[in-house]
Formats: sequence, C-alpha cells, structure tokens
Amino acid sequence: QVQLVESGGGLVQPGGSLRLSCAASGSIFRINTMGWYRQAPGKQRELVAAITGGTTTNYADSVKGRFTISRDNTRTTVYLQMNNLKPEDTALYYCNAKEAFAYGQGVFWGQGTQVTVSS
Repeated sequence: QVQLVESGGGLVQPGGSLRLSCAASGSIFRINTMGWYRQAPGKQRELVAAITGGTTTNYADSVKGRFTISRDNTRTTVYLQMNNLKPEDTALYYCNAKEAFAYGQGVFWGQGTQVTVSS
C-alpha cells in the first residue's frame, strides 16, 4: 500500500555531511509519521529521527544538534540532513512510515541505504 525508496547514502569522512531522502508512493494519504532508523552490524535497529505531520520531531540523543529531519509540503518525501558525521553513525539507514490510527497503524519500510563514516 505504501512504498518507500531511500537515497543519498554513501561514504564520507568524519565531520562531513550527507543528506538522505525518502520518497513515498502508493497510499500516501494514510501516512501519519515518517522517520529514519539505523542498524549497525551486531546491533539492534534504533530510531534516529521521526516527524509527525510537518513539524513535530523526535531525535535520538546521539544525533541531537547534528541531524535534522524534515518533510516536504506534500508529505511525500522526508529528508535527513546529517552534519558533523562520526564513525559511530555508520549503519544501514532505513526510512519508515506509519499509518494514522484510522488506517490501522500499519508500518512500512524502505530497502535501506548505507552510510559509512570513515577516514
């Protein structure tokens, strides 16, 4: 019902920046919250940032002040601007979307985009 496609990952040196994008298609009217999760090898998948509506945001403590999540006016694309990247940020980043309560609170995932921070 909802498809998510991430882009923008890559290799960057510590202190550098990347901008991830996630484009949603399908039944986008059902989406309430979009966000980014990441998973490093051997670790649990964790929430990085999320945005509900167009303005309400949540961030992991480890990325506050460095990452910014935003959403376009049509609610079809979510971005993650990542500044001052650290090696600890290396992970596979997944876009996530959740349906509103009225639509059953379904959860959808993108295929993931790799972010590697290394010198």
